[in-house]
Amino acid sequence: MYPLDWWILMVIWWAALPVGVFAFAHALAQRADAFTAADRMTKPAWLGITAGGTAALFLFSPGGVGMMFWIAGLVAVLVYIVDVRPKLIEVQRGPRW
Repeated sequence: MYPLDWWILMVIWWAALPVGVFAFAHALAQRADAFTAADRMTKPAWLGITAGGTAALFLFSPGGVGMMFWIAGLVAVLVYIVDVRPKLIEVQRGPRW
């Protein structure tokens, strides 16, 4: 029987994979000028960051030798989801009354 922390890491791992794919797909679908209008890095930079983060989530597993790379990939993807994505949506939607 596996300990509880192993099960928690596996749930996070399986939840992180679709989040990484979503972050990359969202960055791919946005206009390039929206990134500069939102005062964030360029679209190619965020495509590289989210693609690398998603690749790290797929290639490395939590609890293994490459856990540091898995955590870095997870952080990169979550930064896009939490920080960049809301700004892009705000810039493209316009001011709300």
